Amino acid sequence: MSLPEKYGILPDTHLVPDLLAPDLKIVFCGTALGRVSAEKRAYYAHPGNFFWRTLQAINLTPERIAPTDYARLLDYGIGLTDLCKAHYGNDSELPSEAWDAEALHMKIVHYQPEILAFTSKTAASASIGKPTGKIALGFQAETIGTTRLYVLPSPSGQARTFWDQSVWQTLASAVPI
Repeated sequence: MSLPEKYGILPDTHLVPDLLAPDLKIVFCGTALGRVSAEKRAYYAHPGNFFWRTLQAINLTPERIAPTDYARLLDYGIGLTDLCKAHYGNDSELPSEAWDAEALHMKIVHYQPEILAFTSKTAASASIGKPTGKIALGFQAETIGTTRLYVLPSPSGQARTFWDQSVWQTLASAVPI
């Protein structure tokens, strides 16, 4: 089923659950599902998104996982979530009430992964309360409980100008084995 708009409230039929469990090495957190991801009911599903190919390239997964098979990430100690669970669209299209940093913090305190990696400065900004211009890529001074925070350049094809796989590789090197 195709969604009627480029962005909006996510119908219940298209909700994509968090992929969280105790003792994860890393949880990746985006802002919200894009339209293609919402339609496919899978994280990072747009063909132009670098997320899945990058996980393989930096050896966090031994093969390229299909977005619809995202639950397989648990086999590698990896989880997924978003700041905006009930809306879809580009960051600039999301209403302010869609951002739920408090819910994210509660999930992270509950599950306590080793690292929470934001897949954009926008997601990090909303979560740690700093403007994007004041956030450097990489590890942050802030933590959530014992979970270390890491900021990545967005894997979205729309952010290709800012793409830098080396920041992702540095993260992979820091992930506990």
